This record gives sequence, C-alpha cells and structure tokens, in this order.
Amino acid sequence: MDEVLPLPTLSLYGFQHVLAFYAGAVLVPVILGNSLGLSRQELVYLINADLVTAGIATIIQAWGFWRIGARLPLVQGATFTAVSPMIAIGQGAGGGTAGLLVVYGAVITGGVAIFLLAPFAGRLTAYFPPIVTGTLLTVIGVVLIPVALQDVGGGAALNGGPRYGDHASLAYAGGTLLFILLVVRFGGPFLRSVAVLLGLVGGTTVAWLLGDADLGAVEQADWLGVSTPFHYGMPHFSVFPMIAMVVVMLITMVETTGDVYAMGEITDRQVDGETVSRALRADGLATVLGGVFNSFPYVAFAENIGLVRMSRVTSRFVVVAAGVLMILLGLVPKAGAVVASVPHPVLGAAAVVMFGMVATVGIQILAKVDLRQERNALILAVSLGAAMLPTAVAPFFERMPTELRAVLGSGITLGTLSAVLLNLFFHAFERRRGREAIDWDGLATHDDGTSPQTATAR
Repeated sequence: MDEVLPLPTLSLYGFQHVLAFYAGAVLVPVILGNSLGLSRQELVYLINADLVTAGIATIIQAWGFWRIGARLPLVQGATFTAVSPMIAIGQGAGGGTAGLLVVYGAVITGGVAIFLLAPFAGRLTAYFPPIVTGTLLTVIGVVLIPVALQDVGGGAALNGGPRYGDHASLAYAGGTLLFILLVVRFGGPFLRSVAVLLGLVGGTTVAWLLGDADLGAVEQADWLGVSTPFHYGMPHFSVFPMIAMVVVMLITMVETTGDVYAMGEITDRQVDGETVSRALRADGLATVLGGVFNSFPYVAFAENIGLVRMSRVTSRFVVVAAGVLMILLGLVPKAGAVVASVPHPVLGAAAVVMFGMVATVGIQILAKVDLRQERNALILAVSLGAAMLPTAVAPFFERMPTELRAVLGSGITLGTLSAVLLNLFFHAFERRRGREAIDWDGLATHDDGTSPQTATAR
C-alpha cells in the first residue's frame, strides 16, 4: 500500500479513479445549484470549487500528516447525505447565493464538530447500530430520488409549465437510463464502474446533436480559473442550520468508520481506533475547507473502494495522484461548464440510479436486522414517515420560523433524528446483551416456515 509506482502507471491508475469518482462528485453541486436557482456561471464555479476541494481532501486522507488522514487509498468526495439538508437550508434562507452563505456557515460548523469528536468515534458509533444506519441510508435514497425525478421532467425551473414532462424530456431520461443499464449488462468490469459517467456523456451528446443541449457556456468559460476563499461572501452562522449539519456529519462519521474498516480488509492493513480517528479528522478538516472554498462536506466514496477491490491496486499514492488530477481538472472552468450543460432529463436519469443505489445499500443493511421485533419495525416505520413528511407535503412547515424550517424542511434530518432518538428510547436502558443478541446472519426463514440454524450474533 505504500509503494510508489512509476509515474505513467501512477497517472493511469489515478485517472481511472477520477473516472469512477466524477459522475457522483459533480451531481452534488449540480443538484444543489439548480435547486437554489444559481446562474449558469455560478454553477460552473461551484463545480470547479468542488473538484479542487475534493482533490485536496483526497490527498489529505491518503497521504496524511500529523494525526490527520487514514493513510489508506480512500478517495474523498462530496457526500449525498448532505444534499437534502443543504437544499432545505439554502431554500429556507431565500435561495441563490444568500442561501449558499448560510449553507457554508453550517458546513464549517459541521466540519469543526467532526474534527473535535474524532477521538470519541468509537463511543458515538454505538448509537448507530444496523437498524439506525440501514434506516438512514434508505431514507437518504428515498428522499433524494424525488429531487432526481424533478430533473427527469425538465428541472425545477420548468415545473408547472407546459414544457415540463414533455415527450423530449422523457425520451432523453429514458434513453440515458436504458444506456446505463445496457453498459452494466454487457460491459466489462471497468465499463460497469463508469456506467453512470458514460450515460451522462452519451445522453448529452445525443441532446447536443439534436439541438437540445446548450454548450454556449463552454465557449464563454475560461481555460484557467482559481477557486478563492469565500467567493460568495462571508458565511452566515445560523443556529438551526448549524445543528442540522452537525447531525448530518454524525451520520457521515458512521459511514467513514465503515469505509475505513472495509479498506483495511481489502488492503490487509490493521485498522484500529486511532486509524478511524485520523480518517475522521481528515473528513472534518476537508469539510471546513469545503465551507471556506465554496464547497461541501466530504467523505470516502464507496465507488472507489469497490474499484480498489476490483483492480487490486492498493497503493495509496495512486489515490494521491487522483487527487492531483482532480485539482488540475477543477482549475479548468471549461470542464465545469461542460458538466453544467448536461440537460436536466439526462442528469435526472443518472441521479435516479445513484440515489436508488444508496437506498439499496440501506435495504441490504436492514436485511440483517430482525424486523420481526416490533421495536425495530417501529423505528423504521416512523423514521420513514418523518422523512417523507417534508418531501411529500412541501408546505407542511411553511408557518414555522425561517431558521427552524431549514431543519424541518429536510427529510433526511427528520428521518435521522427519528431513527436515533427512537433507538435510544427503545434500547438505551436495556442490558448490552439484550441489544446485541440479534441473529444478523440467520434471520431468513425457510419456505416451510422453520427458522434456519442460529448463527453467531455480532
């Protein structure tokens, strides 16, 4: 894992990581920017700032210094977990760049909180058992899918108009989704790993050939641009958005902990509590940098963990090379302009796949939970209901104060709080043995209704 490969090989493997990372990385700024009504120029800047900060975050995590960075081949990207809360916070603050300033204040606060809480990660993860983490990931995917579906119809700007959901939009979205499925079905391992990216490129190319993709912003964009700190102004620190983002970052702590142990297993590297703490400090520092450099919270990308396992190239310096390439790509505004020009239906189809996969991971975790226990079933049921409240009934909290609405308007935040608090309510005062005696691996019943042989409880 500490081997430094020859420069050509290092660059090639690093570029492969960038390809696997790119589609998921750019979805966060594009979806947030469109939801807050940013101009095309502001959206381009947001994309490039995200790429630069992601590159810096990746280098910090893989290279490491002092007690920061896991020194594992982990690629860092903007987390989907924060998308819905950031949209709610930004829209609650009026949208546009004014909304972004409140978002960045909350992001910086969340980063500082995770950095300070890193040494206590082991104790905190005890409050996120599989019933909670599975529920949260399912909630994240389910809540974000409607955001993607709005793009399938043509985007928020067209919603309610005669062009929303027209035949052309549905054709582009359906064609992009079909193309992604065909790549996954018939493509090789590498093509499957970049299927979403290929779908974005293919759908945009067809739209451009038919005159439905505007690439004028690409011609107007500069070849070189630098992301400067506080580009949109000084962040605004509002209490409730800050609390919401701290809750979101607590979720990412659990995600990062799992990623670190997974990578340790893949690379045969011993992972202990100190390794996890260093990884979380890197997350916290990268998230603070995200708020300063007009970007987002950062965590390890699962797609790239899968790529390490598939390729068996475990050198962490390959990931460092990928971070350098991300920074270089983020310094080219024309690249960001190309991404900003992706038609909404094409982007929506790709996002449906990405967010659906997040929900699928949550369902996989819930499959290991004994949902025949009424308490576990209630945690899942009530949390899903709470998460869907602002998603299905948007005006429900419109009479609430603006800052409070920024929290209540996020289905992910409500679902998270419900799952964590209900888990504490049902399980906090039980004996430890009672909480752990769940047959995670043998819950399924046979067709004849009998229970399988009891497996060792985790």
